Amino acid sequence: MTMTSTTPSSPLSRDAVGRFMSSDRVRNTIIGVIVFNAILLGLETSDTVMAASGGLIRMLDTICLGIFCAEILAKLYAHRLRFFRSGWNLFDFVIVGIAIIPAAQSVSVLRALRILRVLRLMSAAPRLRRVIEGFITALPGMGSVFLLMGMIFYIGAVIATKLFADTFPDWFGTLGLSAYSLFQIMTLESWSMGIVRPVMEVYPYAWAFFVPFILMTTFMALNLIVGLIVNSMQDAHSEEADAATDEYRDAVLARLEAIERKLSDRDPPRT
Repeated sequence: MTMTSTTPSSPLSRDAVGRFMSSDRVRNTIIGVIVFNAILLGLETSDTVMAASGGLIRMLDTICLGIFCAEILAKLYAHRLRFFRSGWNLFDFVIVGIAIIPAAQSVSVLRALRILRVLRLMSAAPRLRRVIEGFITALPGMGSVFLLMGMIFYIGAVIATKLFADTFPDWFGTLGLSAYSLFQIMTLESWSMGIVRPVMEVYPYAWAFFVPFILMTTFMALNLIVGLIVNSMQDAHSEEADAATDEYRDAVLARLEAIERKLSDRDPPRT
């Protein structure tokens, strides 16, 4: 009968540190620190608060930055160069790196960029990460929609300039002014009383141009963009669910194989 001994992995081993950093407890703690740090950075904009508790706020901000740096170092230790293969890890590395640049404490622009730490919620919260991944995945399809909208805007701007430039030069005097006015109309910001109705007082049939333009840009094109983003988010969610299922299956198979090996080692040889 053979004796098998298992040596527990060291709590400071790379695998143990990696499992600890990927645990829900650590992730939720980091999310809490990010939210708390965002509140501190907002309080720094108040002269009254800074006059009363400026030292405490700066100390707490430094502690939050130290926690972020410790998190990055722990992940670098656990994953080594594999850390830089993840786009989210690179994003966290850049955001934290901006905050620890020496010039960031003296240059107002870099100091203001510390609020970018709030964006780390996107990498720390799985649901927010799924939204961003869906948006990025939808960008190629959105390019076709933007090209279509650009064509509609160009055609509309040329027509509007030809029709309304003489009477309304402030809105449609040039191609650029027409494009800007049409963009305002697309956003439905004061489009009726601000632009279209004054134009219709001179050109009663101007609605035959503006109404189809609004339908094509505001409702059709923008709904296409929303649909692309929603489909991409669903695809990203499906891929994440499939990956979790595969990981669970591999873990179960590994446990079954370990159990089989233990049982085979314990069974006495048959004669």
